[in-house]
Amino acid sequence: MTVTLMGSQVPQQCLRAGLLDEIDIAVVPLLLGGGVRLFDHLGGAVHLEIVRVVDAPGVTHLRYRVRRGS
Repeated sequence: MTVTLMGSQVPQQCLRAGLLDEIDIAVVPLLLGGGVRLFDHLGGAVHLEIVRVVDAPGVTHLRYRVRRGS
């Protein structure tokens, strides 16, 4: 089953609770200057393993597997 989480606060809560298996991030070269950082307030390191990188015009898609027990 795939569940999509948008924003930062709910994904942060799921990371802290150990409920995420993978993270998909779309990197777009646009600085907004505000908002909540995705990887703040996690209570420690989150170890990620790169699964896939797709470079497209104007965006880079990154997929990471969340490593457990590291």
